[in-house]
Amino acid sequence: MRPAEWQDLSDSMQIALSRQALERAAETLAQHAELLAREMDAGALLDQGGPDALRLFAAVVRATNASTYGVAGNA
Repeated sequence: MRPAEWQDLSDSMQIALSRQALERAAETLAQHAELLAREMDAGALLDQGGPDALRLFAAVVRATNASTYGVAGNA
């Protein structure tokens, strides 16, 4: 999408698309944290107490995302 096209969208559509992008980004971060935790559990990465911290991080990202952004399209 070109910048001019973005400006042509209504404010509510811009908000909905922005929220959806933030939700996807938060879920991606949480998934990566869980993947790293599994890799540490399996011994593929050096474990210095990281798996539990990564799982906590994933849970916090998901909880914050759910309570902060709500459902896309309800702006």
